[in-house]
Amino acid sequence: MVKEHTFAFFLGCIMPNRYPAIEKATKFVMEKLGYEILEMERATCCPAPGVFRSFNKFDWMVAGARNLCIAEQLDADILTVCNGCFGTLQEINKHLKENEEHRIQVNEKLKLLGDYEFKGIIDVRHVAEVLGYEVGPWGIEDHIVRKLNLKAAIHYGCHFLKPTRIREIESSEGPTIIEDFVEALGIESVRFKEQLTCCGAGGGVKAYSGDASMTIFGEKMKNIDEVKPDIILDICPFCHLQFETGQDYLNKNKECNYDYPVFHLSQVLAYCMGMDVDFIGLQYQMMGRDFIFGGEDVKKEEAI
Repeated sequence: MVKEHTFAFFLGCIMPNRYPAIEKATKFVMEKLGYEILEMERATCCPAPGVFRSFNKFDWMVAGARNLCIAEQLDADILTVCNGCFGTLQEINKHLKENEEHRIQVNEKLKLLGDYEFKGIIDVRHVAEVLGYEVGPWGIEDHIVRKLNLKAAIHYGCHFLKPTRIREIESSEGPTIIEDFVEALGIESVRFKEQLTCCGAGGGVKAYSGDASMTIFGEKMKNIDEVKPDIILDICPFCHLQFETGQDYLNKNKECNYDYPVFHLSQVLAYCMGMDVDFIGLQYQMMGRDFIFGGEDVKKEEAI
């Protein structure tokens, strides 16, 4: 039986290589909330759904199933902070549980890679889904040390919500899971035009055509700029990368002047729960501007 309140932490590629602060913040948050976080030794790329699956769906399933097997050996559900990793691992997990023929074929390949056999005994969770539904805005209040006073443009990303029949989170047309949760942190969500569209990074778009990626992203930023948020809040390191580097690209090549700080949900929550800003990337230089979170202390407790 899978251990309750224990997660096998799937890091993915972008977070540990580009955003270790998100990794540190996520561990801090989950452990403070009473979850045990286990390292997934020998885990590889998920692999990315928009690229690998397009070339060879079977090998994509084998590589993903190997990661699932590592978590099965730990008797723990997988926790990921990345929408792409969430999409790949959840879809492969669900498919192999339901398709015996493919499960047998994948396990035959896995035997060639070592002591791996997909059994289908775990689930795949996204940190935003765990926080939004399992912890909830009703359950986070007692853990809050500081509250913020910010307006955020919230970006869900594509793979977190779609396909709806597999994600089973909520309607992909009108989600509120993130808005409801961050309200308890003192963050107001500001709606903007076409809020649920792609950032232009996923689905292999960024890898295949930088111009197409920036065209999609440019439209996204135009819509965000119209509502003038204090920050952009995301739940995926790949989207995070697009919003950070993409603003710089548009400023240099499209005569734009964007200067919106970008934060992952784990980072703002870690700050509100008492983690020092120096460890979670909330104080840093971005596009020539110092941005330091200010907030209202709601408890007399030392930051960690």
